[in-house]
Amino acid sequence: MVDGTRFGWWSRIRRVAESDTISGLIMLGFALAGLLLANVPATTHLFEAIAETHVAVPSTNIDLPIGHWAQDGLLTIFFLVVGLDLKQELTTGSLANPRAAAVPMACAVGGMMVPPVLFLLVTWLFSTFGPASPGFAMVASGEVHAFGALAQGWAIPTATDIAFSLTVLALFAKGLPGSIRAFLMTLATVDDLLAVIVIALFFSSLNAWYWFLGIAACAAAWALLVRMRRVPWPLVAIVGALAWVMMFEAGVHPTLSGVLVGLLTPSREMHGEETPRAERYKDKLQPFSALLALPIFALFATGVHFKTLSLAMMTSPVVLGIIAALVIGKPVGIMLTAWATTHFAGLRLAKGLRLRDLFPAACACGIGFTVSFLIATLAYDDPELSGEARFGVLVASLIAALISGVLLSHQARTYRRRATGDERQTAVR
Repeated sequence: MVDGTRFGWWSRIRRVAESDTISGLIMLGFALAGLLLANVPATTHLFEAIAETHVAVPSTNIDLPIGHWAQDGLLTIFFLVVGLDLKQELTTGSLANPRAAAVPMACAVGGMMVPPVLFLLVTWLFSTFGPASPGFAMVASGEVHAFGALAQGWAIPTATDIAFSLTVLALFAKGLPGSIRAFLMTLATVDDLLAVIVIALFFSSLNAWYWFLGIAACAAAWALLVRMRRVPWPLVAIVGALAWVMMFEAGVHPTLSGVLVGLLTPSREMHGEETPRAERYKDKLQPFSALLALPIFALFATGVHFKTLSLAMMTSPVVLGIIAALVIGKPVGIMLTAWATTHFAGLRLAKGLRLRDLFPAACACGIGFTVSFLIATLAYDDPELSGEARFGVLVASLIAALISGVLLSHQARTYRRRATGDERQTAVR
């Protein structure tokens, strides 16, 4: 009876985690809670004390506050799920046929190139024509920063949050053809891969070379262990933890260890199994990622205490730059790339899909959230700039969600009316 009850509870938890709508709303709730807890006088000191409490790994120099453990440790589970999903998509999913996925793959690149340009343009305009002296810009707190310091956040608006964009699609796009969801899924998956590359290339400070030998050894051990007929899970867990430590010591962001081992997991059936191991492991880890790692990360990522949390925040060049980049730059980059590839590169959209049908989904790609939060913490050393950047990501994501929700709802009604009209014509005939 106890086992049956426990199994029933776990089934319910998995159903909640598999729901893009519910898991996305839970993460949004934790993000808003973090913003409030860090800025309401009654909870500010307690929240800050918890976030700054250090936890060390014995016999190592790894000593991080809880807020950083949420970012560098728990978020590794999310990136492991991303790695497993990428491996499956590259092998048997939407990315297995490059020709069919060519347009959304190209759109992912275009959607990552335009936002940094807009962000840099907005911050440059503030530093050139703003109230501070030329070459400097004033942020919401009243502090003055050089344009070069603000420009370090160029990569923040490059990422799309696949969970939140699919949540908006699930809420407002009922009745739309599956090709639109497939387009968004493919685009967001490639976007995740590109964001991983950006973090690895631009936000890593490489240390001694011998740590990379350790990473290679852990990768080889993982690849060998997960291909055995009976996987020795305690040993696999140790190898995964060692890969995280090696990444940390090498100066590479340790969450990328999750992507690395995920990509090394078999994505085809083996040893007579009915489903690929990458797919099974992803399904088992999804509840921990969606209901544990991401909400706690969002809580601490937005839990930034601002000197003045007011409407003045909306005049910050960092906040406005991120809003313009995500809300405008993302859909513009995606639509321009889709138009160019279908008109000049000889590529085609899925059958029955027109170019203008992509615009609402392209607006949903302006929802940055998880990876944008992470990049914001890596891009700025100054706590005030990092906090304003995360606030900008939150506001921009909410605006993009609202705009795409309205457009998707209208698009869905149009499709339903068209389908009803076709059914009536068929009945008349």
